[in-house]
Amino acid sequence: MTAMTSLFELTTPPDPNVFVPRGDRNDPRLGEVVRSGEEFYDRAEIAILGCAQDEGVRRNGGRPGAAKAPDAIRRQFYKLTTFNIARNIIDVGNVKLGNSLEETHENHAAVVAALLRDGKRVIVLGGGNDVSYPDGVAMSETYGAANWIAVNVDSHLDVRVAEQRNSGTPYRQLLEEKLLRPDYFYEVGYQTHFCSPIYYDYIRNLGVHRISLEMLRSRSEIDTEIKEQIRLNFVNHSTSLNTFFGFDLDAVRSSDAPGTSAPSPLGLRAGEFITLVKYAASLANTKIIEFSEVNPDYDQDDRTTKLVAIGMHRFCSGITAS
Repeated sequence: MTAMTSLFELTTPPDPNVFVPRGDRNDPRLGEVVRSGEEFYDRAEIAILGCAQDEGVRRNGGRPGAAKAPDAIRRQFYKLTTFNIARNIIDVGNVKLGNSLEETHENHAAVVAALLRDGKRVIVLGGGNDVSYPDGVAMSETYGAANWIAVNVDSHLDVRVAEQRNSGTPYRQLLEEKLLRPDYFYEVGYQTHFCSPIYYDYIRNLGVHRISLEMLRSRSEIDTEIKEQIRLNFVNHSTSLNTFFGFDLDAVRSSDAPGTSAPSPLGLRAGEFITLVKYAASLANTKIIEFSEVNPDYDQDDRTTKLVAIGMHRFCSGITAS
C-alpha cells in the first residue's frame, strides 16, 4: 500500500459545498482553484487537513463546539481571492474519527506523517488543541526528536497532568515521551493568570523557552523576541531544523476572536496574530501550521473563522522555498 493510498483511506473528502465559486472569471476565489482528490495530490505543495472533534476539549472541561471548526473555517477560506498565492494547494479533507480520542490521534499522526514524507507543507485545522500531540508525533517520526522546533502560541501552557489525554496535555505528552526536546520548545503568548505556577516551574526547570504575552508586548514588533530566540537554535544546530507552529485561537483576545473554546478579554490582537503567522511562513523549514480551539457555536459575524482563514491565506502566500 502506498503512502498516498493509506492517507486517503484515513480521511473523508471535504464537503463540496465549502468550495463556493464567485462566478466571476475576473475575480477568482480559492474555492475555484484549491483541489481535493488523489489525482491532484502529487503536484500539491500545501495540504489542508481537518480534525473535526472536540473530545479533548470536553475532557478538559472546555465548552464543546470545536468539532465544527474545520468546515466553518473552510467556508471562509474558500471565499478569499487568489492574490499572491502561487502554490498548489490540496484539501485532503478530515481525518476519520476513531472510537476514542486516542484512536483518532493515531489516524491523524499517520496522515500528517505521510504528508510530511511526501514533502507537503501542512495546514491543520482543529478541533481541540490536543491535536498538537499527533502533529508532534508526526514531526518526531518524520524528522527525529532532535530535528524539530515546536512553537505553542497559546494563553495556556498545555502541560497538564491528567488521567486521560485532553486539550491541556499535548506538550506534556511530547516532552515526557522524549518526542520533543525542551530546549526546542517555545511557549509563546501565555498569560500568567491562566498558568499554574507548578506547571510553569515544570517547563522552566526543563529549560523550555518562555515568552509571555507581556514579553511579546515589550518589544516594538510582536515577533522580535521569538525571532531572536528561535534564531539561536537554528545557529547552534543547523538550518536543517524543522518547525511546527501551533496557534490556539484562545491566545487572541475575545473582541477579535469571540468563537473559541476558552475566550479571554486579554490576548493577542488580530494584527499581532497575523504577524506571527507571517513569521511562521517566512521560515523555510516550517512544515506544519496548526489552528485549534475555534468554536463556531460562539462566533460573532464569523470573526474567528475569518481571522483563521486570513491567517491561512497569509501562510500560503508567504511561505518561502525550502
